[in-house]
Amino acid sequence: MLGFIAGIVPILIIVSVIVSFHEYGHYAVARLFRTRIERFSVGMGKVVLRRRDKHGVEWCVSSLPIGGYVKFAGDDNLTSMSPSPDELEAAREAITAREGAEAVKDYFHFKPLWQRFLIILAGPAANFVLSIAIFAGVFMIVGDQRVPATVTQIEAGSPAAKAGFQIGDTILKIDNHVVEDNSDATMLVVLQAGTPLRVLVQRGGGQAMLTVTPERVLLDPTGRDRTSTGGRIGVLLGGKPITTPVNPIRAVQLGARQTWQVLDTNLTYIGRIFAGKENGNQIGGLIGMTKVAGDATTQLAEAKVPLYVKLINGVLTGAQMTAFVSVAIGFVNLMPLPPLDGGHLVFYLFQAITRRPVSAGFQNAAFRIAIVLVIGLMLFAAWNDLNHIGLARFFGGLFS
Repeated sequence: MLGFIAGIVPILIIVSVIVSFHEYGHYAVARLFRTRIERFSVGMGKVVLRRRDKHGVEWCVSSLPIGGYVKFAGDDNLTSMSPSPDELEAAREAITAREGAEAVKDYFHFKPLWQRFLIILAGPAANFVLSIAIFAGVFMIVGDQRVPATVTQIEAGSPAAKAGFQIGDTILKIDNHVVEDNSDATMLVVLQAGTPLRVLVQRGGGQAMLTVTPERVLLDPTGRDRTSTGGRIGVLLGGKPITTPVNPIRAVQLGARQTWQVLDTNLTYIGRIFAGKENGNQIGGLIGMTKVAGDATTQLAEAKVPLYVKLINGVLTGAQMTAFVSVAIGFVNLMPLPPLDGGHLVFYLFQAITRRPVSAGFQNAAFRIAIVLVIGLMLFAAWNDLNHIGLARFFGGLFS
């Protein structure tokens, strides 16, 4: 519980930074297309600080540090759904009467379809840009650190032993995924429980192709989390760490690669859920992120190292967590659900193909269904988080 409490402030800061950057993506592209914007707020709720710039945008800091938002002029629909033709016509007449016909083109809903599409897409894109930039910055500071995926120990009777792994084998590829260090190999195996994998290894002066099927095991058998499972082949991987300095161009390349790996991991896991190979118990939410941030904070505070080392490690750890969460938020926002950016993008694609907007009735129905799905997903993630940190079992024991 102490770890969870310690993580509340860090995770609020992290989420606020990420969401504000996401909203700034919308804002920047909207300004590029000369879209009129009323407000950009860091935080939600009551405005506590405000300043209006020369473009008429009100920049605010609001009381609740849980994200932020950008409000386009004339967009009074809290769900940000596209207005009906009648509503659009009424808005056009009102703008024309108030500001003249020339002003209509400055409003978001009267922008060309491709511009609206790019404005919406810019939010999730900004999340990925942020993660690439953070990962690149970390690589610039610490270098490209890798531990080879070399087999140092094999458990007797394990899937690896049966598949013919040998001490000294270095894993090069798993199912055509290049393995550049031991963490790559570990993640690929964890995500493929029960699925035969073709593993290319370096053995002596040559190479060998092995087939191994990871067994499903508890990922934390001695801890509180008794629900999270994943693949295991029964080897210990290690080797002499290799650190290579990187220049800015290489750092950006590595940052993009790291961002894609995080995204690919999410896509792989969700694909396995739909294929019936996973039950979704690895899906987490804000509670789990708070616990992770809190554990990192308490471990850092308890470390017997100089204060400046704690500060440096704290900044690097916080930055990397921000990058990971930013990828997740960008990915979630691309889901094709109406309250999210992905839902708007789907409606715009439909309009581009059919030459007519999605009807207001369909938008309303889709929105209601999507809200139920989103709330259900949030509750499911929260339940997983409670199980992972042992709180669900603790509270359950109080009434058993």
